[in-house]
Amino acid sequence: MAILSEDKKLLSYKSMLAFPNITCFTTTRFGGVSEGNYGSLNCGIYTDDDPEKIKRNLEIVCEALPQKPAVLAIPHLAHGTDYAHLGRSFLKGTEDERKARLEQKDILMTKEKGICVCVTSADCLPIAIYDAKNQAVCMVHAGWRGTVNHVTLTALQKMRLKFGTQPEDAHIVVGPGISLAGFEVGDEVYEQFKNSSYPIEHVAEWVPRSHKYHINLWVANRLDMQEFGVPSSQIEMSGICTYLRYQEFFSVRRLSRDSGRLLMGIMLNK
Repeated sequence: MAILSEDKKLLSYKSMLAFPNITCFTTTRFGGVSEGNYGSLNCGIYTDDDPEKIKRNLEIVCEALPQKPAVLAIPHLAHGTDYAHLGRSFLKGTEDERKARLEQKDILMTKEKGICVCVTSADCLPIAIYDAKNQAVCMVHAGWRGTVNHVTLTALQKMRLKFGTQPEDAHIVVGPGISLAGFEVGDEVYEQFKNSSYPIEHVAEWVPRSHKYHINLWVANRLDMQEFGVPSSQIEMSGICTYLRYQEFFSVRRLSRDSGRLLMGIMLNK
């Protein structure tokens, strides 16, 4: 269950609150300094918003968290399946070195306390993973391109390789993103899902009124988690559709690409 803070800036998640040694959150549109389609808590560092306003918005987020991160690791997304494992060298790196490490990555993982691994989104699914046994965290950016290439399954497999993560160790939250109702796609996208290993009858729906298919990214990514073997009881879906609730959460489909981005992050507390 997603829990909104009193000031409406942040969502926390019931399943992750059970672990006091981690911080897991998602921002909303409220409480920042940006304006227009970026209004107001835009955390998209690669958007065309005023850089000073984005910087202030990120400061506002850090101030609102129960523990201030040593660093917010925010990748420049590629809508793919490439990952970065962030270790102590990342903490010691310069700003330019960190930025280069985060280029074209859609999966970030770490065992270092104080590194808040994050992704930005505005319809794509942000997914947080916590390995309670091996004390590791991971953030996944799952748009349709990443999803059709099984980005969430890839992330879990990389966590197993790097940290020894087993299915019973993984606790997962799927943050706000576009739902089946809002995600109308063209035939070319439908065909990619049809030709993937997903059971198409579970991830796609034909809508006679519009003569278009809709894709269910929530179901597709949950199927990846189940393929890895994560127990259903350890998967929390926020159930928040950014397309339907665009006044509270940024949505590219509603507001255009020239709009703000949510930030979802997870961190091992110091």
